[in-house]
Amino acid sequence: MINKSYKYNIKSLLFYLLFFIISSVAFATDGIKFSNVEDKIEYYKNKYGAKCLNDKITDNFGNGNDALYGTRNMRTILYGIAYRGGANNYYHKSCKRDNHNPLPEDGLMNLAKEGFSIAVYLYSRNFDSSKKFIVDTKTKDTLRYLQITGSNRKTLRKVLELVSEVINEPEKGPVYFHCWNGWHQSGFISSAILMQFCGFSNQQALQYWLENTDGVNKGYENVKSLIKNFKPFDDIKIDNKTQSKICPCEKNKNIK
Repeated sequence: MINKSYKYNIKSLLFYLLFFIISSVAFATDGIKFSNVEDKIEYYKNKYGAKCLNDKITDNFGNGNDALYGTRNMRTILYGIAYRGGANNYYHKSCKRDNHNPLPEDGLMNLAKEGFSIAVYLYSRNFDSSKKFIVDTKTKDTLRYLQITGSNRKTLRKVLELVSEVINEPEKGPVYFHCWNGWHQSGFISSAILMQFCGFSNQQALQYWLENTDGVNKGYENVKSLIKNFKPFDDIKIDNKTQSKICPCEKNKNIK
């Protein structure tokens, strides 16, 4: 006959084993780790619900998704790979400051908690005042905060290489590219990404840029010229299968 002490030890062992399994599953979910790019794409596609390029995840006042508070006018560029937007400074509910600033601290932390691996500030103003590494204390995931303008061929290549890394390395979280409002410079960077990875023509990319400035697009001839004259890099490519999975719908893609 099995004694009571033995039965108790078996039950305890099973209890701790079950607790360990549940904890491990919870950690994997909280840490947002992926073994392939398809899982990463589907996770963020379903999480944010933005099906098309024009759909906003956060609005002009930074509202719409509490988990991403600190961003403004956030939109998808490539599902699970790259997102665009602004920094919520002027409309911030508790830490209001001038609009011409990098992301607020809670915006950076929220991106880290959402599993983003990199945020890129597309201007240089006041970037020195920002933290460059943000660690989610729960999962220990780290967000790197970089400053890259992307306004010349050299720095634009850096941007596209970052995107390529996130596509090819499933364990890396998405990139958030931002300017101040989420309209002009982030729109240009997004246009280049779409031309490089989704086969957009220059005219399609320009139309996309115009449509996602919330009507603030008079002037900005330099940005428009950059879009019109962009040529994809021959050595940064993805296959057709990957392209079909990461490129969101675009209502005006039929423009030649």
